[in-house]
Amino acid sequence: MKQDKGFFWALGGLVVLSALFFVIERLVGRGRSQKVFRRGWLTDATYWFVTILLTKPVVQLMILLPVAALIVMKVTTADILREGHYAGFGPLSRQSVWLQAVQIYVLVDLIGYWVHRLFHGGRWWPFHAVHHSSEELDWLGALRVHPLNDLVNKLTQATPVLLLGYNPTVTLSTAPVLTLYAIFLHANVNWDFGPLRSVIATPVFHRWHHSKDRAAWDKNFAGLLPLWDIVFGTYYMPRGRWPENFGIPEPMPGGFFGQLWAPFAWRKRGGAEGRKS
Repeated sequence: MKQDKGFFWALGGLVVLSALFFVIERLVGRGRSQKVFRRGWLTDATYWFVTILLTKPVVQLMILLPVAALIVMKVTTADILREGHYAGFGPLSRQSVWLQAVQIYVLVDLIGYWVHRLFHGGRWWPFHAVHHSSEELDWLGALRVHPLNDLVNKLTQATPVLLLGYNPTVTLSTAPVLTLYAIFLHANVNWDFGPLRSVIATPVFHRWHHSKDRAAWDKNFAGLLPLWDIVFGTYYMPRGRWPENFGIPEPMPGGFFGQLWAPFAWRKRGGAEGRKS
């Protein structure tokens, strides 16, 4: 019964997002034209259900482990335990919620930047290449993330913040918020927010990250603040041009199960050491 409920929630969310991005991409936006049921849409929709019904519960369980460990080690006070809630520990948790939220989102985005860069090199790349394999990129392409890639992303972003003592409710809110924003960043629109193009990530900013143009490789890793790319030398936003020509040079199966196995097959053949020209 619980799984049935989860399935219908996932289906409802997919329908709502499909309607929303139909308006954004086709009625409001000005991205390049492509079919609604473009190549790979069924594969990407499958990722949506797998992420919500399988990957998400595993991630939630693994994230709860450090919180449980903190309680067992009596980092929390007896009063907190008696009241039946856990709101973090230490000086960071005693700040106002809104101040914690600002710090948490900045910290999570910084961690996400470096984890994203990690996945663009060495033996991590084959798993992330699954996400980059979309050649007709739109909002639905954001969902094409290998489960191991998704698991590492969420664990490495949330766990350090929880261990620092921040409010867990605010910390765990970053996952759905940043996921929805990531979906928007993949939308098939040429939006760069004008004067804010270097302040907050935009569809143009992130779609350059997916371009096969050599100059755009390994650029624009941030999920929210381009500041990290500017500071660490990976910012790429040429004026007067729009990102296109998406995908990867390496071959990638088109189906869901083929893509699940592809990174392991690459490694079995000797591995792909980062992006190849």
